[in-house]
Amino acid sequence: MDLFAPGPEANLLPFDGTVNYHGAILPPSEADASMAILATGIPWENDVTVMFGKRIVTARKVAWFADGGLSYSYSGTTKQALPWTPELLRLRELATRRTGATYNSCLLNLYHHGSEGMGWHGDDESTLVPGSSIAAISLGAERKFSFKHRRTKQTVSQTLENGSLLDMRGDTQKNWLHQLPKTRRVTDPRISLTFRLMA
Repeated sequence: MDLFAPGPEANLLPFDGTVNYHGAILPPSEADASMAILATGIPWENDVTVMFGKRIVTARKVAWFADGGLSYSYSGTTKQALPWTPELLRLRELATRRTGATYNSCLLNLYHHGSEGMGWHGDDESTLVPGSSIAAISLGAERKFSFKHRRTKQTVSQTLENGSLLDMRGDTQKNWLHQLPKTRRVTDPRISLTFRLMA
């Protein structure tokens, strides 16, 4: 145990944003059970992005859930919402209790192993309520998660453990990019659930 690790109220970012890491909010057995439920019970699809006019199908898989059929457009594609499952509603309520924020949608990502990741990007789409919380629950393999300031290029990293919660809010998306770096050292799968508030 790291006695000098920041508590959940500590801001991981030195300036221009707010990111709180709450650590594991689910015990390992419960996190593993949620992972198993979502791995087999979600209609996963390969993600599709458009870069420089070219359509790219990613190895990782995604799913989009939201209230009232809210769609979500990013990277040149639009996701149509699926109806909430009982497990997702349970995890959304857990995120709400820990962060005090409201969420009406969730983007799920399934990474089969460490060779799948996500490059630098910001969740700053116009359909997201500006400054609202994005709560990321991580299940499965521990993975490094990094932030990079858009102007100064300063970086900050945090290892996201199984069953953990990361809360990004305020000016974070406006001023910082984030990524899930690829690594060959990780061979197990990871599911991330990012609960959001859409306008």
